[in-house]
Amino acid sequence: MQTFSIIDSMRAWCRQQSSEQRTIGLVPTMGALHEGHLSLVQAAKERCDHCVTTIFVNPTQFAAHEDLDHYPRPLEEDLAKLRQAGVEAVFLPSAAEMYPERAGQVATSVQPSSVALPLEGVHRPDHFVGVATVVLKLFLAAPADFAFFGRKDFQQLCVIEHMVRDLNLPTQIVPCEIIREPDGLAMSSRNRYLSKSERQRALCLSRALQETEAAFHGGERSPHRLQAILADHLTDCDSVDYAVVVDRESLLPVSEIEQNAVALIAARVGSTRLIDNRELYVD
Repeated sequence: MQTFSIIDSMRAWCRQQSSEQRTIGLVPTMGALHEGHLSLVQAAKERCDHCVTTIFVNPTQFAAHEDLDHYPRPLEEDLAKLRQAGVEAVFLPSAAEMYPERAGQVATSVQPSSVALPLEGVHRPDHFVGVATVVLKLFLAAPADFAFFGRKDFQQLCVIEHMVRDLNLPTQIVPCEIIREPDGLAMSSRNRYLSKSERQRALCLSRALQETEAAFHGGERSPHRLQAILADHLTDCDSVDYAVVVDRESLLPVSEIEQNAVALIAARVGSTRLIDNRELYVD
């Protein structure tokens, strides 16, 4: 497994593989890897000749009050996991390498589509500008045929899909299923912040989504009533930023579900902010 910290070196390696007709699958991460990340690596390995994983805790997607300084960075552990998974190359840039104008800041940025405005866009207004910008920069630093993203960060996935479509980028986005613990909790690097009792309380997110999905498949088509089911099962949370059922494509509210929808939750258990979702497909 090769590691690169310089954009030009990473780009040259990718171009060499492409010149030899080898396909590349890219898995962008912020490290603190778990089985959810490794499932993306496995999907890339199955679909492509080579897998490139990036590890970069991107400062531009964190607000001043968020957990940038405390975000877990177990680099040696991460590299061991990637080596065992058979990853061919890892890109480990510094903030100064990614943002040469001034480390952690960027003069030119990507303005995401309107799908970035609701939900996370309300609670974390600058978040998706940082996400879209760094993902585009990673696509340019490690040009790949495919890029693999999990569905747990559902709105992020939508933002990136829209960016690729709107900017005519050549990288194809491959959405991958949410990986859960045996008890249903969606895997997340932030789960390690939870105490034992908080970890048990956090199960209410997946239970709320499961009950909402069951009601939907039972014929319930009122977003208002489905959201009431979500709320009824989130009483173990310390606070809820949103618990909504919205249109699958626009992420905007609808009065009645007539096409595919998605239920999304963002809530805090203790001081840890967790997100989860469940897509609701109309037959």
